[in-house]
Amino acid sequence: MDPETIGFMPAVELAQLIRTKEISPVEYMRALLARIAELEPKLNAFAYLAADRAMDGAKKAEAELMRGAPIGRLHGVPVTIKDSITKDMPTQNGSKIVIGDQPIEDASLVSRLRDEGAIVIGKTAMSEFGWTGVSRSPLTGITSNPWKLGYNAGASSAGAGTAAAAGYGPLHQGSDSAGSIRMPAHFSGVFGLKPSFGRVPNYPLPGSDMTNHKGPMTRTVADSALMLEVMAGPHFLDHTSLEVGPANYLARLRDGVKGRRIAYSPDLGVARVDPEVSELVRAAAARFTELGAIVEEVPIPWAKDGPELIRFFWSAHTTGLTQYLARWEAEMDPGLVACIKHSQNVSVARYQEMRARKMIYVANIHRWFGDWDFLLTPSASVAAFPADKLMPDHWPTHPWDWIMWAEFSYPFNMSWNPAASVPCGFTPAGLPVGLQIVGKRFDDLGVLRASAAFEQLQPWANKRPRL
Repeated sequence: MDPETIGFMPAVELAQLIRTKEISPVEYMRALLARIAELEPKLNAFAYLAADRAMDGAKKAEAELMRGAPIGRLHGVPVTIKDSITKDMPTQNGSKIVIGDQPIEDASLVSRLRDEGAIVIGKTAMSEFGWTGVSRSPLTGITSNPWKLGYNAGASSAGAGTAAAAGYGPLHQGSDSAGSIRMPAHFSGVFGLKPSFGRVPNYPLPGSDMTNHKGPMTRTVADSALMLEVMAGPHFLDHTSLEVGPANYLARLRDGVKGRRIAYSPDLGVARVDPEVSELVRAAAARFTELGAIVEEVPIPWAKDGPELIRFFWSAHTTGLTQYLARWEAEMDPGLVACIKHSQNVSVARYQEMRARKMIYVANIHRWFGDWDFLLTPSASVAAFPADKLMPDHWPTHPWDWIMWAEFSYPFNMSWNPAASVPCGFTPAGLPVGLQIVGKRFDDLGVLRASAAFEQLQPWANKRPRL
């Protein structure tokens, strides 16, 4: 089997072939690492590639298989982890400030993946401390979009999105505080799911007022369903984790959306959207009627406060990095520095005032969802643009406000609703575009089902960048 076929094989298929001994974990890993070695100089998806450790893991997996030892659901299947949460590899958050740091324990989701037999092959690149929607950092440089080298692969989980799109194996973990799973999925033409907050345990909790969600980034919905099953469930170290264990997502994907009420908004009433993106998303939303759903374009009354809220909190939550400016400012991302400085004089009283407004905003979102099963929007306002820029050339410039082309994602980080980005087409320039599917809080299964129904109607996993 050639390295390209190996790299793009879905996890559900690969796990079964390993289990039945039709594929050797060692031969698979050798071919996959050869593919990565060939492409990585172009793409730069990894902050740290643990090739030797991955081969050792594959040899161990094969030995266990041959002696008939008990095996997990992901036995011998490779997975990448975002550059933030493993004990045995550098965890550097895209920053020179913490270069070489290594935690003393795995995050719970990493432990769960490993307990099911997955092999962590490396840490994927991210923007500095996850602050921006552009795929570059002072530590690793530019991570390229596989569909156009040198272009933005999007947000702090960009390395994971690039790895998924380029065929670096089937399973990639991302995190999302304002779109950092869904935006890379949009820019790179893969599937990304931000689960309900608490669905995947999050320890240690980031200091961003509980907006950071951990989730899967894959080429197929089924692979994300499987990965979510493994990662999800309560954990004693995360007091925000949901009490209920994971549903059997993979086995329950087929129910579809027949009879479901779906709202569609092209702009939430607050966002500028490029026409080439808007047209593809509008056409994708209309296709849900072919699946038996009731789709209506509706105004979104709760959205008007969102832009002011996100700009306040996004900047305010970076002020914890102020302590590093005296020593590190010249070596930090200039946009991050500007973002930090923007809110240095915000008072506690002002923060509390804005937080009270945020709670009203969130309640209005959930009240609105009482009338709708799903909301469809663009995943982002623009297709990929050069990654050395914070904004596309045809958009206004700003020292740090990349959020103006990302108004669709952050509301559901604040409200904790599950939301996914599904590929829905390509611009005339051949760049991917994503459709966002948002569900009621806790309805992760519904979002997966809606995504799977659209995937069956308009498949995307067979479309691969020419690398």
